Amino acid sequence: MAAVAVRSLSAAGGRRLLALCGRRPAALPRTAFCSVRTFWVTSAVRSADQKFPPPFPDASSPPDAAEEPSTSPPRYTDQGGEESEGYESEEQLQQRILSAALTFVPEYGWSSEAIAEGAKSLDLSSAAAGMFENGGSDLVLHFVSLCNRNLTELLEEEHKLVQLGSTEKKPTAQILRDAVETRLRMLIPYIGQWPQAMGILLLPHNIPSSLALLTALVDDIWHYASDQSTDVSWYTRRAVLAGIYNTTELVMMQDTSPDYEDTWHFLQNRISEAMTMGESMSQVTATGEAVIQGLMGAAVTLKNLTGLNQRR
Repeated sequence: MAAVAVRSLSAAGGRRLLALCGRRPAALPRTAFCSVRTFWVTSAVRSADQKFPPPFPDASSPPDAAEEPSTSPPRYTDQGGEESEGYESEEQLQQRILSAALTFVPEYGWSSEAIAEGAKSLDLSSAAAGMFENGGSDLVLHFVSLCNRNLTELLEEEHKLVQLGSTEKKPTAQILRDAVETRLRMLIPYIGQWPQAMGILLLPHNIPSSLALLTALVDDIWHYASDQSTDVSWYTRRAVLAGIYNTTELVMMQDTSPDYEDTWHFLQNRISEAMTMGESMSQVTATGEAVIQGLMGAAVTLKNLTGLNQRR
């Protein structure tokens, strides 16, 4: 079933989909494997010390990874014609512009206009927005990546406090629930524009990156929940949590209760169900397919959300 999902993504323009290298459970070889039986994809935000998931028995050898040639970072001029210095690379400058652009999303949406305003706020020419070929897509993916990174830092800090004995470790279900709620709360400042962002993430050419960020997110959450699985349950747990995150996100988009109380109640119920779920291979494939179909089918829900620029 998961292979069907992969072919669907390929037909939708996701031929650059990469096999995800997540965290490897203990006692497994360090070699990363790729398999068409799973939809996990690589994430650009993974750190160099992260481990790999357990391969399926029939996993094939990983594809060759070609290194892209490095280029000298270009120089840019600000509105006064002065050269902008202090940036080590073009990528760092892009990250700064995109971060600054987030301030203007409530007014301009996830667009090139917001990026141009972000550049101007850094005393750069608005023409710097031309650095971003995909405009709003680059901005949304940057925001998702930034939120994931912020959550990981929070989970790491909490993990260190537990190790130092400064606080007690929470039950696994609570760790999962709190992590998902914390991550979803990061959307609140942009809740009126998030249906547009979800639509952008569902564009065929963005699906590989969207899935990469989603799987990186659930992998990190399970890691800090001390997941020690080394068998097929490694995939089950991540597929289930990805599905929970996506469905809770859709509920949140339509929630009008105070402080999204209905959303958090829905999340609590889904986490409770997941903790009692069996871990069979059929559930892995069925859940994986459901996640893919949920991502694609969410576009229908987004049609009903389009134009909702504020909560009712």
